[in-house]
Amino acid sequence: MLKGIAASAGVNVAKAYKLEAPVVVIEKKAGEPVEEIKKFDDALAKTVKDIEGVKERAAKRLSEEELAVFDAHLMMANDPEFAGQIKSMIENEKVNAEYAADTVANQMVAMFEAMDNDYFRERAADIKDVTFRLKCNLLGLQIPDLTAIDEPTIIVAHDLTPSDTAQLNEWVKGFATAIGGKTSHSAIMANSLEIPAVVGCSGVLEAVQTGDVIGLDALDGFVYVNPDEEKVKELEEKAARYAEEKEALKVLVNAKSITTDDHEVELAGNIGGFKDVEGVLKNGGEGVGLFRTEFLYMDNDHFPTEEEQFEAYKQVLEGMEGKKVVVRTLDIGGDKKLSYYTFPEEMNPFLGYRAIRLCLKEQDIFRTQLRALCRASVYGKLCIMFPMIATINEFRQAKAIYEDVKAELIAEGVQVADDIQVGMMVEIPAAAVLADEFSKYADFFSIGTNDLIQYSMAADRMSENVSYLYQPYNPSILRLINMTIKGAHKNGRWVGMCGAMAGEPYAVPILLGLGLDEFSMSATQILKARKVVTSLSYAEMQKLADHCLNLDSAEEVLDYVKSVVD
Repeated sequence: MLKGIAASAGVNVAKAYKLEAPVVVIEKKAGEPVEEIKKFDDALAKTVKDIEGVKERAAKRLSEEELAVFDAHLMMANDPEFAGQIKSMIENEKVNAEYAADTVANQMVAMFEAMDNDYFRERAADIKDVTFRLKCNLLGLQIPDLTAIDEPTIIVAHDLTPSDTAQLNEWVKGFATAIGGKTSHSAIMANSLEIPAVVGCSGVLEAVQTGDVIGLDALDGFVYVNPDEEKVKELEEKAARYAEEKEALKVLVNAKSITTDDHEVELAGNIGGFKDVEGVLKNGGEGVGLFRTEFLYMDNDHFPTEEEQFEAYKQVLEGMEGKKVVVRTLDIGGDKKLSYYTFPEEMNPFLGYRAIRLCLKEQDIFRTQLRALCRASVYGKLCIMFPMIATINEFRQAKAIYEDVKAELIAEGVQVADDIQVGMMVEIPAAAVLADEFSKYADFFSIGTNDLIQYSMAADRMSENVSYLYQPYNPSILRLINMTIKGAHKNGRWVGMCGAMAGEPYAVPILLGLGLDEFSMSATQILKARKVVTSLSYAEMQKLADHCLNLDSAEEVLDYVKSVVD
């Protein structure tokens, strides 16, 4: 029995497939430049074709947001600077192509990993993924084809790359990895695909061989290697109970999210594009609480035109059948870059020129998006929200541009809905503290807890060294959320939350008690959250929330909530 982190819920028993990458051994050899460059060009072309193939297969199962990683890989593989450095080394040093590719790749990885910047550190992983495939193609090595799996299988690996996870088919009943956490690429994709996953399971590679029987308990985070009949039966019974619970949740698809004492809230879904709409509706979503429009930009080789954006927004609004759709305006910068736009060099781009700060300066980009949104507004119930708002002046500037665009369209004879709500993300502590003043100008707030937590705790949530400070249940975070909700309600505004915290079963009781009006989460979390809401008393949760605000630590809060609701 091995212990890991339950990253994507489920229980299964199946044969193990130990994913072992080919061993790449690079030797430095003399090479004829013309021949080696031809070999490199052929291998690079195959690499691009391979990545495109993986993306195409993945498109059947993944959202636009999750597919964006493959666009980053294609951008890397097609980067003329990368290819140019390798060819230059082949020509100047007269070495073999695989040695030149390995040398350049290692230099780039080392350089990116040394940078004090999340975005560039993440690009190091992309470089490794792409150049590993390139080196295998140069050496004629076969990369395992997970799409060929044709019997019930649980994959065991050191980690799964985005390319690996995208290839998982219906025969894959789960996976266990030696490293990773709940926010790793593989965990996020497993949740999206509804594949059970246990990550961060130290020792799993040493304990498992291909063909072993694996009992995967991704509810409690256990991996059993060659379990006996009694344990297999126990796991099968647990799997059956979990399946029954999931099936039972389906009765809540068309139910309202009402507490036992008749307090109603709204449960919505987060989406990256139209492909995600079906999942929200299928899981009983009462609206879209966050439409991340940056993927329209990141999946492109140019700034999307007004017409391209109009079609995308219209499709989502129509698809949601009159239910509310909250669209976040362009939120790029930080770790979200564009191949066709050069951001200024900054020491800390997460705190720099991004989101609304960029839009207020690059008003042509902003106006194009707002025109498309206003035109699409007649096809559904549209709410527009601005990200990364720090000051009242920023919000007023952004809203003034929106009002100007709206008036311009009406003057042109274009129909614009007259009930568009214009709100803002609360993800900067300064905005939370001043929520009562912001609510005089904004129609609604949506709390982005992922950033609010890391900015409040001064702790990068992607850094393993300070990950212990990513504390959604810390009383200081709860107090900021409380200030935001109270400040909004003071002026009759509603408040949503679109960060990961909104879908956490033990966070829902606190947020409910604090008076949160809308909870927006991954589509697969909606029914479980509804079950929690409908089992609770609003009056009792108000008392619970008040008590949590006065505790000393995240641990105390979590223990207290469990003692009350479990």
